[in-house]
Amino acid sequence: MAAKTPKIYDAIVVGARCAGSPTAMLLARQGHRVLLVDRAEFPSDTLSTHLIHPPGLAALRRWDLLEQVVATGCPEITNYTFDLGPVVLSGSPAGAGFAGSYAPRRTVLDKILVDAADSAGAEVRERFAVEGLTRDGDTVTGIRGHGRDGRTVEEHARIVIGADGVHSKVAREVRARSYAEKPKLEVSYYTYWEGLPMNGRFEAYIRGNRAFAAWPTNDGRTMVICGLPMREFEANRADVEGGYMATIGLVPSFAERVAGATRTARLVGTAVPNYFRVPFGPGWALVGDAGYERDYITAQGIQDAFRDAELCAGALDETFGGRRPFEEAMGDYQQARDSRVMQLYEFTAGLATLEPPPPEMQRVLAKAAESQDTMDGFIRVNAGLTTPGEFFSDPRLTAAATAEGAAAGAGAGAGAARRP
Repeated sequence: MAAKTPKIYDAIVVGARCAGSPTAMLLARQGHRVLLVDRAEFPSDTLSTHLIHPPGLAALRRWDLLEQVVATGCPEITNYTFDLGPVVLSGSPAGAGFAGSYAPRRTVLDKILVDAADSAGAEVRERFAVEGLTRDGDTVTGIRGHGRDGRTVEEHARIVIGADGVHSKVAREVRARSYAEKPKLEVSYYTYWEGLPMNGRFEAYIRGNRAFAAWPTNDGRTMVICGLPMREFEANRADVEGGYMATIGLVPSFAERVAGATRTARLVGTAVPNYFRVPFGPGWALVGDAGYERDYITAQGIQDAFRDAELCAGALDETFGGRRPFEEAMGDYQQARDSRVMQLYEFTAGLATLEPPPPEMQRVLAKAAESQDTMDGFIRVNAGLTTPGEFFSDPRLTAAATAEGAAAGAGAGAGAARRP
């Protein structure tokens, strides 16, 4: 009797959340044989700011999944306000065909994405733990792991895609090289409140070296997240709850609103490193946080994951179809990813230090607050719609910085000339 030919997938995707499920879905829709595995069972929650700005919503619309997300009942967020103390910038995140953003809980969003991958034809295995990778020399050929029954199995594919987050087992096993690294810059804690209406608003406050933000999500809940510099993490550990409430208390008007609300979940927190990883090699690829991570202060993670899924799936489709060599197609994927996010990566890192902006930046932001147009421009940067370079090159802002800086310098020079 002839031996049974082992099944070989075109792709095995490890991790089924915001990067993995869309990657599997897109490859399956292109006609490729895909296995999608995750150690979790869905629906389930995960640490996340779960805010989707307009570019991420545009991806959901392209995938015909937007209506399902909106139907979960998360409110539309049409105004972002950044209260920096002396300066308040408030405007619209509209763009990419949307008037605002949405912040669906991951319990509902990830389930929609997993089901979409399944409906597209990907084979989905929940509660499957990957123990390691299989290799032929230096080339990854598959995974080894176990499902619900605990029995270890091997599955093989032309490519194994790590979509398994910041602590990616795939990235670790292939020793994916990191670059442009920055340390953990801040630690944040969040929970959910009922009876804290936001009326379609995202609100962020910065006071000294503390920051917090709030925005609405499903089931009438509001997320409130507080951040402090990483250098103060150890000192804060003794009383995390007290530190959280003290940060909110820095803005008495908001603290009064919280006092009238009811907390509905435990306080959770995390801090993440900042890095890029080379996202491909012989028989493997990385998408989402497995390949690129930045502090969550600008809440870019979900739309970054969606972007990576489209870029990576497109490159692999060209490779599987024999239209382009793997190295060439995936090299372009890496270049496209990096070029689209590098400016915002640096901008995010600057915000995450929670350091007061230098005087020139304070002048620029004060000037931006004088016009609704320029305030909207600042909001669009934080929504990932335009680059920081595009915003800060606005002639009105550069002229203000230059003129006020020159005036300050001239005044200092005159004062020096008058001194004996």
